[in-house]
Amino acid sequence: MKATTVIDYIVQRLADEGVQHCFGVPGDYAFPVGDAVDRNPNIKWIGCSNELNASYAADGYARVRGAAMLSTTYAVGELSAINGVMGAKAERSLVFHVVGMPSYQNQRLRKTMHHTLGDGIFDKFIDISAQAACCHAVINPDNCVIEMERVIAEARRNNQPAYIVVPSDYALAPITPADVRPLTLKSNEASLKKAVAAITERIKNAKSIVALPAFTLSRVGLQKEAREAIEALGCPFATTSMEKSIIDESHPQFAGMYSGALSTEETRKIVEGAELVLDIGGVSLNDETTMGFSTLLDPARFISIGLNDVRVGEQLFGNVRLADTLAAIAKLKSVAPRYKRKPEDNPSITGKPSDKITMDALYPRYAAFIRSGDNVVLESGSSSFGVPPLALPDDVQVHIQMLWGSIGWATGASFGIALSDPKRKTILITGEGSHQLTANEIGNMGRYSANPIILCLNNDGYMVERALEPNPDWSYNDLAKWRYAELPHALGCTDWFTARVETLGELDAALKAARESKSGAYIEVIGGRMDMPKGLAFAHTRLKELYGETP
Repeated sequence: MKATTVIDYIVQRLADEGVQHCFGVPGDYAFPVGDAVDRNPNIKWIGCSNELNASYAADGYARVRGAAMLSTTYAVGELSAINGVMGAKAERSLVFHVVGMPSYQNQRLRKTMHHTLGDGIFDKFIDISAQAACCHAVINPDNCVIEMERVIAEARRNNQPAYIVVPSDYALAPITPADVRPLTLKSNEASLKKAVAAITERIKNAKSIVALPAFTLSRVGLQKEAREAIEALGCPFATTSMEKSIIDESHPQFAGMYSGALSTEETRKIVEGAELVLDIGGVSLNDETTMGFSTLLDPARFISIGLNDVRVGEQLFGNVRLADTLAAIAKLKSVAPRYKRKPEDNPSITGKPSDKITMDALYPRYAAFIRSGDNVVLESGSSSFGVPPLALPDDVQVHIQMLWGSIGWATGASFGIALSDPKRKTILITGEGSHQLTANEIGNMGRYSANPIILCLNNDGYMVERALEPNPDWSYNDLAKWRYAELPHALGCTDWFTARVETLGELDAALKAARESKSGAYIEVIGGRMDMPKGLAFAHTRLKELYGETP
């Protein structure tokens, strides 16, 4: 093996995994990482405004590309990024978090260094950052080749972040060659055979089946395989808000969005009345996707097919890969009647041009604005309740952080998503409260020509917080009154189209101009203080189920 430095090997190995951009913030302990990225022709440095934004951007990028690289410096940098990395872990997004730490020499000498607690102990932050990953490695010249293959394989197996930390002097040292090859993840054939037999038996005896394709399918690129398995069975499938548009909603077997009590009567009957529920990928039936646990589902009716195992009743079959299980299901047939949906139209676009903007008028306009081939990024809050119930065109990718729900995620993530696939137009739909946390990343969107369309709802405070408590008027739900439409120009995006709209006529004209813009676009949408989508209003009625009884 040609001699190379440790950090050059790490960067190139991640480039081999399909990573073409590295999101990060520079720091002196991480200078070797930035230098290696800059001199590598296969990967480009993407500087972010802060480490949290960088971690959100890396999460978004990984959702589209399958993996991402995040670079931060020791302690202050990595700890600032940890919330975003933890969100990637919760929602199965593979981020390689590479951290430069003080030199091995200074660690051994227990020197008092900056970014430490001054106690000469250097490994205490490793334990913290490692908790946000599914695996981690402290790299040195002797273990570099071996450890990189281990963490890459483990991160791929779980599709969750890997934490890679390297002392700054070791980063510049030559690696010790090792005869190690990338690991190909395979199912245990005996376990796979047993799992397929158990699935076949349940399917053969079920008079009605419904499939719930999970969000994880998009993370590992198995939407096509899941669709083929569902088509082979001929059964209906439904999605929660986390899986919005994971399979095209024009599909004849699509039975609608399942959201507990807010589902249509037909969708709820199909899902909750099915004799067998095929959970493909590990669906997350959390408090958000179930509308405050308003579902009526019997776990005994589930077959759960995870990334690495299959559960049928009380039987668990380990070391079974999802792709292999889907391939086997695609060869099966079901005795249950084949399902064909009855298409439903979106609510009609209503209102006069002079009317003030309401949520009932806003979201149908958003649905009509979204085109095939768009990336749509929804912030946790009102937009994550307003958009999912509406039908969207085929080949739209919807990105939402419904489980982790860190406000501000969508602005950072939309940056990474826009860079991951420039052929698609990225549309960010956010509220002002979450947007204030990460809006400074707009400057880098312009710097790197990400050119998204940003639709920011200004409704005078934290709408979702007002909805989720009995008293919406507490002062902590108020916000600084920004002039949002002026942000892009102030942050250097001087060629972006911007507008502030208060009426439906102004909104319609701005949406048209935004779509025609050759650069980015930003629309500040003025809404009513307590005007909220139906789903969020319903959540307000289920506070006891969401948070428990008041003592």
